[in-house]
Amino acid sequence: MRDDRPRLPSSPGFWRSPLRGPWFTSMLGLVLLVGITVLFVTGLVSYAAYNPGLDPVNDQTPGKGFLGFYLFAWPTNPHWLYRATQGLHVTLGITLIPVLLAKLWSVVPRLFALPPARSLAHALERISLLLLVGGGLFEFTTGVLNVQLDYVFPGSFYPLHFYGAWVFFAAFVAHAVLKVPTALRNARRRRAGQEPGAHAAAGEPLTAAGPGGGDLVSPRPDPPTVSRRGALWFVGGASLLLFATTVGQSIGGALRRTALLAPHGGADPGSGPNGFQINKTAAYAGIDAAETGEEAWRLVVTGRTGTVRLGRADLLRMPLHSSALPIACVEGWSTADQWWRGVRLRDLAALVGHDGDPPDVFVESLQRHGAFRRAALRANQVADPRSLLALYVNGEELSPDHGYPARIIVPAAPGVLNTKWVARLTFGDL
Repeated sequence: MRDDRPRLPSSPGFWRSPLRGPWFTSMLGLVLLVGITVLFVTGLVSYAAYNPGLDPVNDQTPGKGFLGFYLFAWPTNPHWLYRATQGLHVTLGITLIPVLLAKLWSVVPRLFALPPARSLAHALERISLLLLVGGGLFEFTTGVLNVQLDYVFPGSFYPLHFYGAWVFFAAFVAHAVLKVPTALRNARRRRAGQEPGAHAAAGEPLTAAGPGGGDLVSPRPDPPTVSRRGALWFVGGASLLLFATTVGQSIGGALRRTALLAPHGGADPGSGPNGFQINKTAAYAGIDAAETGEEAWRLVVTGRTGTVRLGRADLLRMPLHSSALPIACVEGWSTADQWWRGVRLRDLAALVGHDGDPPDVFVESLQRHGAFRRAALRANQVADPRSLLALYVNGEELSPDHGYPARIIVPAAPGVLNTKWVARLTFGDL
């Protein structure tokens, strides 16, 4: 028997699935309209949490120019703020992967349509579609790789993801302006039974006839095996499964054991008071036990009136305070609240002449290599009474992997700003 089916993807009859249609594509698009908007906003919020306008060491995206128009001093209240916003960003991003893939599958015939441009307006739409598809795949792929701590992409994650997000969202907005009215009309037609192929579940033939059929409905569809509504349930079930295996790492408690796809770091934290998540070990950071011992280690504090050098015993003679704070990281994981005990940052600022409102602080670690071995904190973070140079956690000395002999802990700050193995604090306007 002669096979007369088209062999080129640019031919309308090449794509035979009976599931493709304006309603199916529109429903997926409306979900992504809301979800990607939330992802973009929470992504910008995450960037602001790093205080990139404070000091060049915090800013991994030089030359951002007007793209940093929205930046603000990151607050310290509520103390779980970054845990909530970044947990939402990562969990939602992973949850939306099946929806994104289904949406791309539903419109793949349009990617091969010829001629590539029928008019100037059509050409602009095709360019925006190229940026939309490429940008979406890039953002979701780099995001998932970052969540799993797999840095196989060239360059730093921060500028790649930041600039990629702006390109993707600009194309997304342009596409939404063009397509949202059509998507809403298609959704209403489905309810009214007017969409081409609306009776696929009953096995009735699908044609491109009728309003809104366009180039998504195959002129020669294969026999249907599932309804479009059933296909949407399948996509929703896949998203729900990803949600269930991710969200526990942000919520914590008993659900933490269900977070199979969430990052778990590269080291076993063990049990006991120091038994919580570790991403960066002392060995990775090049920390030599000899330089963190009681005799060798000194904290250098510099400010308005000069410099003081403090050993651990000197710090223990200062007033000690406790704070119950989590650690939350850009990869989406967070710990439960841990009990930290140490010296308030504002008390250390007072030692070097900043008795009133403390200024910003530049923090330097003993860490030998890697990102964020230096970090800057804003004055409002230094002034918060819960911000500590921590010496203990959960009633025990810090372990080497958690930053012994001293580490920073600040409410609502991203985990990388809670510098471990602190060697120097420089107070002043940055």
